[in-house]
Amino acid sequence: MIGSLMSTSIAEEVLAELTFNQDGLVPAIAQQFDNGEVLMMAWMNREAIAATLSEGQVVYWSRSRGKLWRKGESSGQVQALKEFRWDCDSDTLLLQVDQTGLACHTGRRNCFFRAVRNGEIQDIANVEIDPDDLYDRK
Repeated sequence: MIGSLMSTSIAEEVLAELTFNQDGLVPAIAQQFDNGEVLMMAWMNREAIAATLSEGQVVYWSRSRGKLWRKGESSGQVQALKEFRWDCDSDTLLLQVDQTGLACHTGRRNCFFRAVRNGEIQDIANVEIDPDDLYDRK
């Protein structure tokens, strides 16, 4: 995990290099660091990036809730940051993470479980945990 190694000045340098959209957001792709599995895509704002870099646990911006969302805060399925990358245009992030449990709110390992194969739309991953069991829902 890199969080404890990240100084505030490095985080400020990273933020200065990034290009945010009109809503102050940048897309972030989470990838399992040791096997390359693409887990999910979410949005980050400046505050989420700064928190992620300082804490070492991934923090996103929830557009639907209008607030910071610490991955795993209600499910326990956290993402420990291993490496923070950005692309050549500085407008997309790649987060190398160590995913605890599942990444998808549908109870699947990753969010990319729909595919077109052999001319048909298919689910290519099964639900591993019922979403009602995954979250604190009452």
